[in-house]
Amino acid sequence: MQQAGGTGLVLGAGGVLGAAWTIGALAALQSERGLDPRDASVLVGTSAGSVLTGFLGCGTGVDVLLDHQRGIVNAEAPDLGPDPDRDAGGALPPLPRPGIGSARGLLSATLRPWRVTPMGALSSVLPQGRGSLAPIGTLVDAVCPRGAWAAHPQTWIVAMDYDSGRRVVFGRDGAPHAGLRDAVMSSCAIPGWYAPVRIGGRRYVDGGACSPTSLDLVARLGLDEVVVLSPMTSFSYDEPATLAGRVERRFRRVMTQRLVGEIRKVTATGTKVTVVGPGAEDLAVIGANLMDPSRRTRVLETSLRTSAAALRARALAPVG
Repeated sequence: MQQAGGTGLVLGAGGVLGAAWTIGALAALQSERGLDPRDASVLVGTSAGSVLTGFLGCGTGVDVLLDHQRGIVNAEAPDLGPDPDRDAGGALPPLPRPGIGSARGLLSATLRPWRVTPMGALSSVLPQGRGSLAPIGTLVDAVCPRGAWAAHPQTWIVAMDYDSGRRVVFGRDGAPHAGLRDAVMSSCAIPGWYAPVRIGGRRYVDGGACSPTSLDLVARLGLDEVVVLSPMTSFSYDEPATLAGRVERRFRRVMTQRLVGEIRKVTATGTKVTVVGPGAEDLAVIGANLMDPSRRTRVLETSLRTSAAALRARALAPVG
């Protein structure tokens, strides 16, 4: 659907800590740019970003998300229910089921490798997770009736079809029908960690297996600008001492390269792109495990400051 200008907002994958970082960045975007994220022409969310996109699409403001992260009950806002430290089920996954997760997905990646990302192919090989995303569903239930979609007409939630490896954008014209609750849960279903989510007889998993942001989805919408908040990519790095930290940073660089390619696609159409991701100070607080809730509050408070500084300096803002 062609847009008549306007600003798009893309919220990327990033687990529990990525969600906390993104809420800080959303607050910074609102204070520094005067942009209420709910007013974006298009909202695109992947994995952790899909939860926040769902809230924004249903009219939940950034102040409410901040209060929830800080454990503050906002009497004038929806009760978002579960404690953020327990929403995702802990820092480590339950023991997965034996065997590969999707034989059909592996076959699809083998026969048509150009249609499946490397992460998508790896996701099919990983064993099927046992973790439950019911707490995420409960969060979405607080702002959207089951079976319904967000009030914002351009709320897009990205997931991956587990058995074909194809990206699916729930909420976009031509996508399979789904309620917001199921779409968000599917977008958050990390392969090997959470059980796939069934929608219309098909299984779906984390959209981050296709892209950390899926920024390229907005390439032909004719937007004036798109703002990308991407907790899984960085343009400035720390120097972690642990092996796990160094492995995470290497993976992060691969994800950043993917994002850079998508930035080029969008800027080539004349749309300005502004990207903010965690910098060295954020990464030092995030550590190596994006699912570790013990670091959530520190990540949030750090992002409030560093994201505001990044927006002011535009140091992390590739522009086309």
